[in-house]
Amino acid sequence: MPDRAPRTSVATHCPYCALQCGTRLGHGASGTVVEPSDFPVNDGSLCQKGWTAPAVLDVPDRLRRPLLRGPDGRLAPAGWDTALDTVATRLRRIRDEHGPDALAVFGGGGLTNEKAYLLGKFARLALGTSQIDYNGRFCMSSAAAAGNAAFGLDRGLPFPVADLGAADTILLAGANPAETMPPLMRHLRKADLIVIDPRRTKTAERAALHLQPVPGTDLALALGLLHIAVSDGWCDKEYVQERTTGFDAAWRRAVTWWPERVEQVTGVPVAEQRAAVELLGEARRAYVLTGRGAEQHSKGADTAAAFINLALALGLPGVAGSGYGCLTGQGNGQGGREHGQKADQLPGYRMITDPEARAHVARVWGTTPDALPGPGRSAYELLDALGTEGGPRALLVFGSNPLVSAPHSARVAERLAALDLLVVADFVPSETARTADVVLPVAQWAEEEGSLTNLEGRVLRRRRLLPPPEGVRTDLEVLHGLAVRLGEPAHRYPTSPRQVFDELRRASRGGTADYSGITYERLDAGEALYWPCPERPGGQPHPGTPRLFLDGFATPDGRARFAEVDHRDPAETPDADHPLYATTGRVLAHYQSGAQTRRVPELNDAVPEPYVEIHPDTAARAGLREGGTARVTSARGTTVARVRLVGSMRTDTVFLPFHHPGAGRANLITGTALDPRSRMPEFKVCAVRIEPGSDAP
Repeated sequence: MPDRAPRTSVATHCPYCALQCGTRLGHGASGTVVEPSDFPVNDGSLCQKGWTAPAVLDVPDRLRRPLLRGPDGRLAPAGWDTALDTVATRLRRIRDEHGPDALAVFGGGGLTNEKAYLLGKFARLALGTSQIDYNGRFCMSSAAAAGNAAFGLDRGLPFPVADLGAADTILLAGANPAETMPPLMRHLRKADLIVIDPRRTKTAERAALHLQPVPGTDLALALGLLHIAVSDGWCDKEYVQERTTGFDAAWRRAVTWWPERVEQVTGVPVAEQRAAVELLGEARRAYVLTGRGAEQHSKGADTAAAFINLALALGLPGVAGSGYGCLTGQGNGQGGREHGQKADQLPGYRMITDPEARAHVARVWGTTPDALPGPGRSAYELLDALGTEGGPRALLVFGSNPLVSAPHSARVAERLAALDLLVVADFVPSETARTADVVLPVAQWAEEEGSLTNLEGRVLRRRRLLPPPEGVRTDLEVLHGLAVRLGEPAHRYPTSPRQVFDELRRASRGGTADYSGITYERLDAGEALYWPCPERPGGQPHPGTPRLFLDGFATPDGRARFAEVDHRDPAETPDADHPLYATTGRVLAHYQSGAQTRRVPELNDAVPEPYVEIHPDTAARAGLREGGTARVTSARGTTVARVRLVGSMRTDTVFLPFHHPGAGRANLITGTALDPRSRMPEFKVCAVRIEPGSDAP
């Protein structure tokens, strides 16, 4: 078909993080080649993951045919009709016997807007289930809950990334962009950086000031910084009076967190606390940015809210040249949560419990509001319920590898094994795919059209360079094929990304994340379109909204809300059996569960195996040596990793990357305590003991 013909080159975007760096893909003598473009967020640069992204297109174990698990327990190739017929037949049988909520869907923050949208529609109409969530719950949910409460709207950065380049001071709480999104550092070069992180990361090494708190005490530190801002006269009283509400209640909490008490709880010296506030207060242009280190806690939403409180007291949000933002992680972490693959949301960032939202989306979908299910389980709660009494008995996974990325992964493995049916759509045999009953091979980023929304709320076009390999289908084609076999009308599930996007526009119209004024034509013409971008009567195009809140916040009265929050301990603290804190995170060479980057020789050679960073004194007490192996044990399990001695580590803390599978999974030890508002698991702190290991990682 003409639309499957390969092109000479295309302008597109990197498939990894939420920066969505601009690239140009083309054909070279050695295959597909990539060059950076002058897109504003990367300004002509790429990190090593971006440079090597084309290598994943041709990995030796690329999935090219559907696989079915046979009576002998092995996965064997099958035709597409056989695979889809098998899945549909078994889904119908389970639904008939146990009801629609016995079927579940788990999506991903790397799916395009079109795929995320159609996946949510498929779950709620074709399956009739409420049981859908996605791995973005593990990424942005705490900041989203805090942002919605404070501003009435959640967009990772309510301003363009390039605005950071003019900042005088930037506070980074729990973020390490020097490794997780290196091109962002080009925008941070001129600012004095204040980095809050228990580790001395690559970002902290570049900081003017590094605050190194005890893991799990970020909320106490944020309360203390607010205390100093008010007590030492840095509070912008006019801004607080004119543009906010709730200050008095927030201050009643913060007033008890005087600097000496904060030092006692967090370990951050009083002088460093004051220096941080002074840097922010004296700056003409300042930003407060949070990342996963502050948010992946059982009190992550409150912690993000406390940093928002600090930003509000200093008069930063909604002011040109200053602000608060959250560094979204996954490639489409922003768009992926806006259009319906989250348990409690419908397209346009509408809440599924809102009668008006249900009525609007039902009209677009050609059904009735009563036909739409209600909210389902959040991501970890969904995984934890698999195969249990009253829980889902079948799971379809698109764009995720929860066997590695979810907390308490041994428990997740047990739950996946207890299912009657596990179906995984992927382009490589991830660890989760290897355990599936049916594996469906799908197209990769360079083989598909679509759109994504980056961390600044800018909607971007993904363009295809190559057709998918023979035997591979797109996710939209998979959803169409299953929906039709389940009795849905074929026209309800288009396979053309452009058609799906046009429907998404209608479904989002009038919602918080309104895309109705955005078209492929406008994006292809090079327009920079940030949502909200509503369709205007009379056809006059809306320019989009690169900077939110300048004229008021998205609340009924236009004022931002301070949050009344207080510090509490993490769900787990060290004791005699588990005397150390463990924290997890990403490293430069790898991405998320590592299913892609571990298949790129250059990246895998950089970090070929799991490791644990530990202070030399702590290692000596545990009988560990550089390069040896260590067993890191929590109340949930043990992981094995290579020892790296790091003199800048806290003596009470160890760090493990979470990109590796098998016995080296960091998530074998992480906990399952959830934030009560965001349902975010507590990835960033658990109690462990560490001892010499006998086996290689």
